[in-house]
Amino acid sequence: MQRDKENKKVVKLSLVVTVVMIGFVVAMIPLYEIICDITGLNGKTGVLAVEDVIEQDSDHTVIVQFDGTVNSDLPWSFKPKQFSMEVVPGKLYQTEYIAQNISTADVTGQAVPSVAPNQASMYFSKTECFCFTEQLLASGEQKHMPVTFIVSSDIPKDIDVLTLSYTFFNKSRMTADQQNAGNATHEATEI
Repeated sequence: MQRDKENKKVVKLSLVVTVVMIGFVVAMIPLYEIICDITGLNGKTGVLAVEDVIEQDSDHTVIVQFDGTVNSDLPWSFKPKQFSMEVVPGKLYQTEYIAQNISTADVTGQAVPSVAPNQASMYFSKTECFCFTEQLLASGEQKHMPVTFIVSSDIPKDIDVLTLSYTFFNKSRMTADQQNAGNATHEATEI
């Protein structure tokens, strides 16, 4: 009888621990989003208001570098049309990336962006981006993919170079973390 009571106590304790752990995991999702918003991790960028577009600091320029890679599971070539540009904070700019499906089958890809250094990501906003949606390329198809962006006029003067980087993943083979990072890019700023 004593052993039955101890077994029931262990089962109850195990159930309580399991429920607490599930609650912790569920609570981590919004906490992760908040941390990414604050720090710029996972490619999350700042949100700019219309005033930021109008206010320009022509005395300060920033070099924006562009980088593009593909995961080994994606049979594409992917690169920026230009590798850098000098921008005036507060002004809207556009650039393009070029992707080509080099396989014999249609493939859907999803781009996951990041901005470096991390502190610069809060001052960088994409208003239009191919990373907001999945991209389907037919066999052999090449596509020009535009990105419209703005560097906030209140970017610190000591940040004079930042890099916008994309990694394209094969959508059918993406892990849940990669899909969540891609979905986080759907927060486009409307100007």
